[in-house]
Amino acid sequence: MADLVSTPAQPVAQSPRKLDSAAILLSLPAVVVVFALFYYPLIFGLDLSLRATETAASWSLTNYQQFFSDPDQVSTIGITFLVALPVTIFSVVVSIPLAFFMRRGIKFERLITTLLILPITLGTVLVAQGMLDYFAPNGWFNRVLLTLHIIQEPLQLLHHLIAVEIALFIQGFPFVFLLILGYMSAINPDLERASRMLGASVWQTFWRIILPLTLPGIAVAFCLNFVANFAVFPTANLVGEPTHETHVLAILAYETTYTNYNRPLGVAISLIMGVLELLVIALVLWLQNRMARSAAISGGKGV
Repeated sequence: MADLVSTPAQPVAQSPRKLDSAAILLSLPAVVVVFALFYYPLIFGLDLSLRATETAASWSLTNYQQFFSDPDQVSTIGITFLVALPVTIFSVVVSIPLAFFMRRGIKFERLITTLLILPITLGTVLVAQGMLDYFAPNGWFNRVLLTLHIIQEPLQLLHHLIAVEIALFIQGFPFVFLLILGYMSAINPDLERASRMLGASVWQTFWRIILPLTLPGIAVAFCLNFVANFAVFPTANLVGEPTHETHVLAILAYETTYTNYNRPLGVAISLIMGVLELLVIALVLWLQNRMARSAAISGGKGV
């Protein structure tokens, strides 16, 4: 009898993927819209920012050199971070325990959620106008404190940094909360039950299970809210002090373009603002990836 020789299975050759003409055709309108609304203005703005004047024939870094050589203009970077970063961090920090508490449903959940997200419907100008009336020296807030003899004279809460922070929190917190709540609610409850059965406390379950699985949602919420706060313009004008304490990059870009009529420099400032936002987003996503990896490694070792 002939010996049966086993031969290794040959890998099945995969045919190269073919371009789906129907899919390309269906996505073409979306590509055109994205190019027209985003990429073309971006290319046009980059080209304009590299010209000393609008009619200059050649490219140069004059506008960027002018910006970074002016201490008053460079200081707007720090001011913008001072406005955007603390309120973004605070919104995330407040949203995490609130979402953890509400992730499985509570009594009057719909009413509470409605009250929390109601500021979304108000808009930037309406929130600012409400603050101007509420926190004014003769507004409700100060009148209540004076009536209760908590203060002796009205607090000056408008037209400086704290007023902008309050307005940004009112406008941005609902988005941050809903994003984090959505991620946290989607976590399989069996993971929490298994953790508790193994003897983990509520805090250990949150730190080892809930938080690592929610990190992508936290990172996305942070990035979206930070970008919105970093580009603050009407709020910094209406309830802030736009000539000094809240003279952010967006206001500087507007003034440069429409008050000083220097479009190339104004566009350059806008692009610098966009690059700074991208750097922060990249840093946050890198930290999120690293923290998630560290959590997985420590969990695997049973530490």
